[in-house]
Amino acid sequence: MSFTKINHYEKEYLDEHHDSALNVTSGVADQPIVNPHFVRRKKRALSTPQYVEGILRGDITTLSQAITLIESSNPDHYAQAQEIIEKCLPHAGRSIRIGITGVPGAGKSTFIEAVGGMVTSLRHKLAVLAIDPSSERSGGSILGDKTRMESISTNPHVFIRPSPSAGSLGGVARKTRETIVLCEAAGFDVIFIETVGVGQSETAVHSMVDMFMLLQIAGAGDELQGIKRGIMEMADIMVITKADGENIHRAGLAQTQFQGALRLFPVPESGWRPKVYTCSAVARTGLEEVWKGVEEYLDFIRANGYFEHNRNRQNKYWMFETINETLKSSFYHDPRVEAALETYQKQVLDAQISSFVAAHRLLDLYFGKER
Repeated sequence: MSFTKINHYEKEYLDEHHDSALNVTSGVADQPIVNPHFVRRKKRALSTPQYVEGILRGDITTLSQAITLIESSNPDHYAQAQEIIEKCLPHAGRSIRIGITGVPGAGKSTFIEAVGGMVTSLRHKLAVLAIDPSSERSGGSILGDKTRMESISTNPHVFIRPSPSAGSLGGVARKTRETIVLCEAAGFDVIFIETVGVGQSETAVHSMVDMFMLLQIAGAGDELQGIKRGIMEMADIMVITKADGENIHRAGLAQTQFQGALRLFPVPESGWRPKVYTCSAVARTGLEEVWKGVEEYLDFIRANGYFEHNRNRQNKYWMFETINETLKSSFYHDPRVEAALETYQKQVLDAQISSFVAAHRLLDLYFGKER
């Protein structure tokens, strides 16, 4: 017995009742989503003098485009970006650079928004470089920090630039240092660098700022175990956030605990004893005390010469970091290394040679010392 499918009956019925309302007309063909007559106009690229002129004039659009050049992996963009940085260097260096980090949930963006409004009211121009974590799988970033700073994002005296960490050390974007130079040349005299969060590599932030500010929350368990000692030793100021409502007492207790713990650490090279403050970005309390602490610290290190000493040391550090990064990029893009890399990798995986021998042979190949 054969089995007859339902569509057999449907076809038979439609053949007999071809004028039935069940018949489906062919209808109108789908229209193109994009206008076929639309021609995308290529944006005119600016010359290096035009970029520099716009940055020195304080034009935000030109500044943003120049930062995009810095972050680009295109070799042509890199060359032009270095020219722009070189011409902007004489106009840079006249700002205070503050690194802001803290445990996840400490309210870094909310804190920056609240303090930023107060800083601009003091006739400062503020640049916020927010480092956003990149996905290890896709490499993408949300870059949503600007949406969390609504009240200052429309302020003409504030420039907010979210950048992807792109897997770089400590959550600091690879080109943040160069971005600082352009922001200073554009007239921003206060620069906040908001990092991804507390990690073992926050020294990357510490190596490019004048002041390192650590945000912490109270009531999250054992306060002194909630953060690594190495980060606490780098902090010049610690701020207990969300000190409002029922959390005021816990914030005060955490302030006492942290202040006592910081006294046990050796005196930093700057000679400054770190202080602990409490504040609430929502209730707008304690913010003036925090900023007075910032000014007090900066006056202290300028008076004893540490400010200039630290800047010089950082310039030297980043010179060597740039050399290391350039050498690494040159090594992996060398045609001889690219051709031999897979072979040596296979030999290592097959246990034919050790990782160290393979590395040395590749380096010898790169430097022209192949046996």
